[in-house]
Amino acid sequence: MNILMVTNTFTPHVGGVAKSVAAFTEAYRRLGHRVLVIAPVFENMPENETDVIRVPAIQNFNGSDFSVRLPIPGYVSASLDEFRPDIVHSHHPFLLGHAALLVAASFDVPLVFTHHTMHEQYTHYVPLDSLQLKRFVVQLATGYANLSDRVIAPSQSIAEILRGRGVETAIEVISTGVDAQRMSQGNGSTIRKRMNIPPGAQVIGHTGRLAPEKNLHFLAEAVAEFIDCHPKTHFLVVGEGPSRNEIEFVFKKASVDSNLHFTGNLKGQDLVDSYHVMDLFAFASKSETQGMVLVEAMAAGVPVVALDAPGARDVITHNKNGWLIDSEDLAAFVSALKQASLLSEEEEEKLQLALKQTVEEFSMNRSAERALALYTTLSSEQPCPKETEDSLWDSALRVIEEQWKIWENIASSAEAAFTDDTRDT
Repeated sequence: MNILMVTNTFTPHVGGVAKSVAAFTEAYRRLGHRVLVIAPVFENMPENETDVIRVPAIQNFNGSDFSVRLPIPGYVSASLDEFRPDIVHSHHPFLLGHAALLVAASFDVPLVFTHHTMHEQYTHYVPLDSLQLKRFVVQLATGYANLSDRVIAPSQSIAEILRGRGVETAIEVISTGVDAQRMSQGNGSTIRKRMNIPPGAQVIGHTGRLAPEKNLHFLAEAVAEFIDCHPKTHFLVVGEGPSRNEIEFVFKKASVDSNLHFTGNLKGQDLVDSYHVMDLFAFASKSETQGMVLVEAMAAGVPVVALDAPGARDVITHNKNGWLIDSEDLAAFVSALKQASLLSEEEEEKLQLALKQTVEEFSMNRSAERALALYTTLSSEQPCPKETEDSLWDSALRVIEEQWKIWENIASSAEAAFTDDTRDT
């Protein structure tokens, strides 16, 4: 099968969507399928990529680590004519997501859309952020989902939110899987030594983009308060981003900054090894649709303390394979960290068994096979294109129709966002 993946973020960008697209692409290719990825240019991207088309983009948009693509150049069309996709899989409803709609219409193939992101949580990257803008992006993403042939939600909680927002297209719940065997084979000694963390010291860890939507101020306050009472504990932060200074400020204010360690962005074996330094994984984001890092931590045998939010609640069962905190309460989060750090040997054994059972549910091979089965079903439902002299004209009409639907979606989303409707988004 020829699978076209269209995404606004891809390697070397560090984030859940980029990691998901890369993981599924690798799995599909391993299973014998051809995958072509269309993505923006990013700084320090790999050289000589196979079956990846990069389009021009504005780097570090508005102080973020995202790039924003410019109009697609003509050479992409030629590459697509050669590739001839059987399925188009879009990973964003904006920017290149619009191009995915047009490509699917042009080749008369199904369009699958994965709703990776709660987009309204990211409007602070856009000038003139407002409640109306948040409502606009919610409506736009919902409209885009309804233009697709199938929607993939990374978790059941996100599927329920999408249905509540008015998504009428059928939704499949398919999470991004984890290579459990790879994640389990790590050694933290090198990272521990590099970060000057004393041998035997307890380590609380966190992995991900250091960005405002990740609720890192709260997380830093909770961990700093715990360390203030447990001065032999250290905090290892894996990742980079604009919120790093905020974390440093919180730790300096609490006078525990000597116990704070930043690795920057890690990949490959270094990333795996970083999890094996950690005794606990702390997570406070409320903007996740799945929270891949939680499963990665579990695959490395690291239990998680997290706020109860979409994504996290689909992975963690409270007091079984981790701890879920009902509300953004510092005392409750600190108490959970304390409980997690004082397990008996018997409790630790039960916890590790629960972690393994959870990770088995999130196997990358299982996730890829489920997505491929969906592609096959959609392709079999799609009528065969007519082999007539009118086929080019029919294709052009489909593209025009999809372009009109795109503009209708934008117009209706804007109208809904700027009315007096005050419903929650």
